[in-house]
Amino acid sequence: MLRLARAPNIAIAALWADVLQQAGFSATVQRYFLGSVAGELPPDQCQPEVWLTHDHEKPRAEALLHSLQNLPQRHWHCICGETVDGGFEQCWACGADMPVPA
Repeated sequence: MLRLARAPNIAIAALWADVLQQAGFSATVQRYFLGSVAGELPPDQCQPEVWLTHDHEKPRAEALLHSLQNLPQRHWHCICGETVDGGFEQCWACGADMPVPA
């Protein structure tokens, strides 16, 4: 077994493991419940971890995880002139919907 990554919280760890499993990797989440003892143990030792059962999967799994962790940010320009970033589909300045790509 091989530790692939530490996640900041259990939700992210579960998401990463699920995406890896969907892609055919043997990913599991370890330290699932250790967050409750942070303080009794060093906090960095209580973070959930994503592990692979098969070591030979590491290079491809790391590449997939890297692409998942570094998704490109989407930016679009509203008709009011505002630049809207991230996953917002509505302008925060005027409330207009994101234009449909041509």
